[in-house]
Amino acid sequence: MGKLMRRLSTQEQNFKQVFKDLLAFETVSDPELLKTVDQIIADVRQHGDAHVLKLTQQFDRHPAHQFSELELTQEALKAAFEGLTTEVRKALEMAAERVREFHQAQKQEGWTYVDALGNTLGQKVTPLDRVGIYVPGGLASYPSSVLMNAVPAHVAGVPEIIMVVPAPNGELNPLVLAAAYLAGVSRVFTIGGAQAVAALAYGTETIPSVDKITGPGNRFVAAAKRAVFGQVGIDMIAGPSEILVYAEGANNAKWMAMDVLSQAEHDTVAQAIFITPDEQLLNEVEQAIEEHLAALPKADIARTSIANRGALVLVKDRQEAIDLINQVAPEHLQLCVEDPQAMAEHIRHAGAIFMGRYTPEAIGDYCAGPNHVLPTSGTARFSSPLGVYDFQKRSSLIMCSEQGVKPLAKTADILAQQENLDAHARSARYRYQD
Repeated sequence: MGKLMRRLSTQEQNFKQVFKDLLAFETVSDPELLKTVDQIIADVRQHGDAHVLKLTQQFDRHPAHQFSELELTQEALKAAFEGLTTEVRKALEMAAERVREFHQAQKQEGWTYVDALGNTLGQKVTPLDRVGIYVPGGLASYPSSVLMNAVPAHVAGVPEIIMVVPAPNGELNPLVLAAAYLAGVSRVFTIGGAQAVAALAYGTETIPSVDKITGPGNRFVAAAKRAVFGQVGIDMIAGPSEILVYAEGANNAKWMAMDVLSQAEHDTVAQAIFITPDEQLLNEVEQAIEEHLAALPKADIARTSIANRGALVLVKDRQEAIDLINQVAPEHLQLCVEDPQAMAEHIRHAGAIFMGRYTPEAIGDYCAGPNHVLPTSGTARFSSPLGVYDFQKRSSLIMCSEQGVKPLAKTADILAQQENLDAHARSARYRYQD
C-alpha cells in the first residue's frame, strides 16, 4: 500500500519545522489575482448592472439577456420549497429550526446603569439595516450555507437580506432556493464571483448596497471581500476547509478515517490532520482511509487534499496533542476521547469543538445548531464563528446629570490640557464652572 498521507512524529528532529510548513497557506496573496479583482470592482462601480450582466454571461455562461432575468421572485423560492420531497423538506425544516433555536440564545439586548455620580451609562444594540450573503452556486451547491448565513441575520432583526448565488449555465439547485425561502431571504440574485461582491458593496441600479457581506466563496470572492472591507463589513477571509481529529482509547478507525475525509473531499487544498498517541490506531486509520477512498465519489479531490496538506501525527501524550491543536487553531476539531469536556478546557484556539466519539463534524455542517461559518487558516486564535452578534452593532449611551457631570468634566479638562487640546478642555470646563 502506497503512503497516502505524510506520517509525522513529534519525536523526529525536524518535526517543528515540517509541521509549521504543513500549516502554511496564503488565501489571497497572489498579485495577479488582486489586480484582476480590483479591476472587476472598478468596472462594476462604473458600469453597474450592465457590467455584472456581462461578467455573469462570460464566467457563468448564464443565458440571461437582461439584468432583470438574474433576480428570482419570492414565488420562485416558494415553488422550490413546495417542490421538495417530504423527506427532504422535513430535513431542511429541522436543520433551520435547530440553527434558529441556537442563534436565538445569542441575541444581545441593550443595557444601562446609573453610576455613583448619578450619570446614566450603557449600550444600545441595533441590527444592521441590510446585509448581503454569498452562497456558492451551481448544481453541487450548499443549502446549509444559506441557513447558516441568513438565519442568524434574521434572528438579529436585520430587515433586508440580499442573497447572491452563481448559477452556471442558468442552473441552480432547487434546495438552495428552498432554503432561502425558509430562512426569510428578501431578494435573490443569480450572480457570483468578485462582481457579486462589488455589487453588494457599492450597489448597482438594481442591487442595493449592503452594510455587511458574509458567506464563503472561491479565491476571487475572498479577494473581493478583502478589497471592499471598509466600504462594508465582512465576516472573514475564509480559507480552505480544515479538520483536526484527535483520538485516544477505544475508537473505531473507520469512523475516524471517514471524519478525516469529510473535509478532504471539499477541496484539493483542504487540510485534514489526524493526531493520536496510539501508533496502532494511526496504522488502522491510515488503512481505513485507503479503503474508503476506493468507494468515495470525490476520491480524486480527497486524495489530492490529504497528499498535499494532510498528515497523520504520532504524539507522545495528550499534552503534546493539546499544544499542537492550539498551534493549528483548527476550523473543526474533533476530540474522540472518553472525557472530551475535560480535554476541551485546555483548548484555547478552535472554531468549533466536536466532543466525543459520537459527534462527527458533519453534524455541525448541517443540523447541530451552531454556525458552520468558522475561522480558518489559524484565525481561530482571534476570531469566532459567525453569529447573531455579526449582524448587530453596539452604540455607547452616555447621559450626564447636572451634578454628575462636574467631576467628570474636571477630569476631562485636566487630561485634555495634557494632550494640548484646548477646545476639548474648554468644552468640558463649561460644564463644571459657573
